[in-house]
Amino acid sequence: MATVKVRIPTPLQKITGDKGEVETNGETVKEMIDNLEQSYPGLKERLYDEEGKLRRFINIYVNEEDIRFLDGESTKLGDGDDVSIIPAIAGGV
Repeated sequence: MATVKVRIPTPLQKITGDKGEVETNGETVKEMIDNLEQSYPGLKERLYDEEGKLRRFINIYVNEEDIRFLDGESTKLGDGDDVSIIPAIAGGV
């Protein structure tokens, strides 16, 4: 099972005990998120909607590549991969 570093965005750091980066493991992004939920209960509900789909405004990157352009939640993880969870920022003038 791959051990990865996960960057946690500031709005979710209250769930991770104010940690901006945590380590977890998983063979895929989905498994990694399930493992994060075990360590940090409440995190998954912030990332997924009521239908169990990744929220549209949540972007996940593995080694700086958007999983939407890879295999989505089925994207395989390797030892030492860097994963970033990034909420989309809405804005305007």
